[in-house]
Amino acid sequence: MTSLTVIPSPAAARPERRHAVPSHLRLDGVTVVLPCHDEEPNVAAAVAQALHAGERCAVAVQVVVVDDGSQDATREIAERLARADARVQVVVHETNRGYGAALRSGIDASTQPWVLLTDADLQFDLDELEDMLPVARTHDFVAGYRILRSDPWPRRAAAAGWNWLMRRTFHIPVRDVDCAFKLVDGPALRRLELHSDGAMISAELYARAVALGWSIGSVGVHHRPRVAGTASGGDPAVVARAFRERRQLARTLAAERRAAAAPRGAGAPTAALPDGGAGSLGL
Repeated sequence: MTSLTVIPSPAAARPERRHAVPSHLRLDGVTVVLPCHDEEPNVAAAVAQALHAGERCAVAVQVVVVDDGSQDATREIAERLARADARVQVVVHETNRGYGAALRSGIDASTQPWVLLTDADLQFDLDELEDMLPVARTHDFVAGYRILRSDPWPRRAAAAGWNWLMRRTFHIPVRDVDCAFKLVDGPALRRLELHSDGAMISAELYARAVALGWSIGSVGVHHRPRVAGTASGGDPAVVARAFRERRQLARTLAAERRAAAAPRGAGAPTAALPDGGAGSLGL
């Protein structure tokens, strides 16, 4: 049975953190995954913040920048940073494959005992990784949720509807499915078979974690307005792809449950459910 622990956080902005993280809380190692698409104005600062947070919160740190077919200088900047610091690794998609594909490539390249899945848009204070450390001691997965989301109201409204749909469809026990601040047990994460190429990747991660009975904790994090670059989450093509992947994920999970419930030796069913027929998933 998946458990959920919510750790409240104050709504006020926090001061810069200068104190040392207690040694008993520091992680043995953390990989920070930064998927990027046209993040030229942000990627250098994002890598610097990832290294700083990792140094404070873990014994070892790796930063994986995934350039997902950027048309600007994101790749060149990231590769220059990697040449200067062996802890930085760059994974390149020659064409834009999607947020989920970029995240999966970053997970595949990760090596550390813990993985922080976040973004390179500078909308999070990566030092707030510190707040997740006590929860990580007793959980497999620490989910961030945005205390006050700093996005235009149409996007906030759309996100509220999407979160409701993901909870209803996949029984995901978190309030902010797509918050890009997730700390996950590295070996367990790398064993997962994730397939979503687009924005459904977060919902798929949670759905599979729930199915496996992972212990999930939740911690509030602060969210900043984007000051450079362009957000693509509300793009109609991105949204349409997410809904297609939602349907496919529902079918896949239903088929996996049927296979698991089948008598031993009976053979796993292979047919996908017809449209609208995801049974207990509540579609």
